[in-house]
Amino acid sequence: MTAATEAPVYADAALRRLGEAVKETGYRFVPVTEATHERVNRRPANARARTLRDVLGWSRPFGPGVLPDGLVTLLDEAGVLDRDGDTWRSRIRCSTLDGGLFFHSAYPPAGPDAVFFGPDTLRACDAVAAHLRTPPVAPRRAVDIGTGSGAIAVTVARHAPEAEVVGVDINPVALRYTAVNADLAEARVTPVHSDLLTEVDGQFDLIVSNPPFMIDPQRRRYRDGGGRHGHDLPLAVLDTAVHRLSPGGSLVLFSGTGVVDGRDPLLAGAATRLAGTGLDWTYREIDPDVYSENLDDPSYAHAERIAVCVLIAERRR
Repeated sequence: MTAATEAPVYADAALRRLGEAVKETGYRFVPVTEATHERVNRRPANARARTLRDVLGWSRPFGPGVLPDGLVTLLDEAGVLDRDGDTWRSRIRCSTLDGGLFFHSAYPPAGPDAVFFGPDTLRACDAVAAHLRTPPVAPRRAVDIGTGSGAIAVTVARHAPEAEVVGVDINPVALRYTAVNADLAEARVTPVHSDLLTEVDGQFDLIVSNPPFMIDPQRRRYRDGGGRHGHDLPLAVLDTAVHRLSPGGSLVLFSGTGVVDGRDPLLAGAATRLAGTGLDWTYREIDPDVYSENLDDPSYAHAERIAVCVLIAERRR
């Protein structure tokens, strides 16, 4: 091992130890939307952190004496602590799901390599878990496209422990968090750097994905789905699944859309893509009205609401 590789390995080991230490405290934090996060942190009493949840959940600045020295040391060794005098900030957040602990990017997730974990992550994991209770076939090989924190891949591994589970992403930071989070969950997930499935061979019994689906003028990778409606990436995932699902295999795609004059452009795009493929599919709205603060943005001036939905497609045996 060279000096160049030792530092990342050492930092990842420290991040795993941090996760174990945080779990021992009984830590719990349910992620909220960015709008809620901003509103809650804006309250004068929340200007600085007083607890571990304030630091790792709400991303509030803190200083000496707020956290035990051992946790501060592990944040330092993991390379995720910024210090400016007596004002310190964690560059990571920590959210919980089904008793598991998942590291992701601090609020606000503004950087080009930010890793998002929010309410949609919880909804997507629920949709995948529900599908895996009665899958068309027991998955032997599964992949999570755009794995991010690895939460969906971990959900697959927990519900299908015999399956080979791969988590692909183009963001190296996401792959780092996926590896650490899977270890903390004792789940077998293999992170792979790949744009969609370009670097992964073969067919899959299960493809899952919660890709970015918002219209984002700032083109933030974790948020921007591409195209006029933010659907380019979700539809690219759908196109990939058409070619890479094995007989009896299924796709669970969690996405969202701006509804225009009562019409769902994502549903229309999916119907066009799936016509003639031989796949059976269903589509339903999970929540008809989310992220309403975005309707004030000019990029959503054409939309009357933003909905989140789940598309499930199955290839006949």
